[in-house]
Amino acid sequence: MRLKEETRSNILDAALCIGKTEGWQALSMRKIADIIEYTAPIIYEYFANKEAIMLELTKKGYRILGHDMQAARDAHRLPEKQLEAMWLTYWNFAFAEKELYQLMFGIEVNCCVFEQNVPEVEAPANMIFEVIKQLIGENAAEEEVCKRYYTFWSVVHGLISINLVRQSVPDGINEQVLKEAIGGIIRAIKD
Repeated sequence: MRLKEETRSNILDAALCIGKTEGWQALSMRKIADIIEYTAPIIYEYFANKEAIMLELTKKGYRILGHDMQAARDAHRLPEKQLEAMWLTYWNFAFAEKELYQLMFGIEVNCCVFEQNVPEVEAPANMIFEVIKQLIGENAAEEEVCKRYYTFWSVVHGLISINLVRQSVPDGINEQVLKEAIGGIIRAIKD
């Protein structure tokens, strides 16, 4: 059983390595097999196809992001600070785990997660929803909470996407814009 889990892990590690060095479009079962020194049919015993591997890596990315965002939230008591910390964590994750982020959100790669029910996807969004609801007030309408979430996500994800695709703006400016945008949205919620 341990050998099976190790082989599965090696397959995922090799796929991530290919994604990092050559891009997700270069991922193939043959390349994975070459890296882990197995034949391609062995890989098919663990994953039906490369899309299944990409989906598993997407889940991994969401688990990491969810864990990091929960730690950021738990480090603060005030909802405003929790939101700021969670969105900054989201930002940092996108650049620390660039290839996973691209895979998770379909930046320069087909996104495989939105066609399927993947519980890992919901954890980061649910945490943010909860904190937005606290900030608005417990009687907040679901529609209002949803609107505020998508306002945050549109701004943060948009900035990240621009920077992943076109890296021409210095980091300091991006982080300043990010913090100002987060602060502005929080102020709008509180008003």
